[in-house]
Amino acid sequence: MTEKVRIDEQTQALRVAREFKDGMIVNLGIGTPTLCSNLVPEGMEVLFHAESGLLGYGPVCTTGQGDPNLTNASGQPVEPQPGMSCFEHAESFAIIRGGFIDITVMGGLQVSEKGDLANWLIPKRGVGTIGGAMDLATCAKRVIIIMSHTAKDGSYKIMKKCSYPLTAPHCVDMIVTDLAVMKVTKKGLVLMEVAPGWTAEEIQSLTEPKLIIAPDLHEISI
Repeated sequence: MTEKVRIDEQTQALRVAREFKDGMIVNLGIGTPTLCSNLVPEGMEVLFHAESGLLGYGPVCTTGQGDPNLTNASGQPVEPQPGMSCFEHAESFAIIRGGFIDITVMGGLQVSEKGDLANWLIPKRGVGTIGGAMDLATCAKRVIIIMSHTAKDGSYKIMKKCSYPLTAPHCVDMIVTDLAVMKVTKKGLVLMEVAPGWTAEEIQSLTEPKLIIAPDLHEISI
């Protein structure tokens, strides 16, 4: 019997990186999404975009290295790549709003069965930062969310209807959690992959909306 495990953040980022294609422009949000810049397959060119005004940066620098003026969304210095561009904030948002971002990868607090996203404010704390999330969620060609499958108290994060203030409605295309990979469709959430040792029934018990089970459901592969 396969041991039941929750996949770690590195593995989640590896799974998301499988969605990248050569030549794509990809925006990476704060936290786990920034790991994706270290995981591009050899021989593939992905142009990573940062709202602060970078396009075409590379992996995160090792501790103590790099230029503190060249950072990703998490404030980590990144390696410059040949052809990398630097520009002001307004031009960075023109790239986003112009529809040039192929994929944006963000964290999530809640996602609904319709693909609504809440990722900027926890009401009971009363503090939140929206940044460029609304623009990215609305304007990127594809939105992928990385997050834990459930909250620390075990409550649902994948819900019939988000209870937190929305970042944007009907925007999420794929959800990668520590337990599953799901695709958002007009018919509902399709369970595509599960973490090792987990069954569709167990994933359903931790997910509020009714899941559609993919015919070729399999373990998360990287």
